[in-house]
Amino acid sequence: MLTRSEEDHLKAVHALLQEGDRALTKDIAARLRTKASSVTDMLKRLAGKKLLRHEPYYGARLTATGEAIALQLVRRHRLWETFLVERLGFGWDEVHEVAEQMEHVASEQLIDKLDAYLGHPAFDPHGDPIPDRHGRIRARKTVRLSSCAQGRTVRIAAVSETTDGLLRLLDAKGLRIGSVLTIQDVHAYDGSMDVKPRSGAAFSLSKDVSHHLQVEPA
Repeated sequence: MLTRSEEDHLKAVHALLQEGDRALTKDIAARLRTKASSVTDMLKRLAGKKLLRHEPYYGARLTATGEAIALQLVRRHRLWETFLVERLGFGWDEVHEVAEQMEHVASEQLIDKLDAYLGHPAFDPHGDPIPDRHGRIRARKTVRLSSCAQGRTVRIAAVSETTDGLLRLLDAKGLRIGSVLTIQDVHAYDGSMDVKPRSGAAFSLSKDVSHHLQVEPA
């Protein structure tokens, strides 16, 4: 059995390695909002349990066992987010903190039943892939909206930054996972773009917002 803090550190390392090639102590500390010295102590403890390998100045890497645990935490988190949105009517900007607590409920039977109840979803409300009970993730090819050219029609597949402010802004513009947009213009001055949804008037998105939207061909 692992403590909640140990699980949080494994998941943080996993998330950082998905975003780049290193999980440095300072980045783990920033993600968990804790001190770097505390992270160093925890990484040593997890290395002692053979859940990761840690090299000073090079960062942490999960062992196969550590990776499997991290993927199960991700699975629980994303299934609970899906349940909260689809069955309890929470907004997609309201579920992260609750799912952070629920992901530490370690009953495999409960999670398997939750997965079946939801119809074995492949993606959560933010478009993130949900690992199956074996840790497998469905592959999908997406690109950032900010990299798309004028004239393309795309479907929003995921939001790579799920801060409340961004999700509420997307809500205000009527944008959700599955929304289809046609790029009418890309402005060279600031990288903003004018987009037209299938219904309704066109509007502008800043480069920062479009950078966080993962899209696929419509």
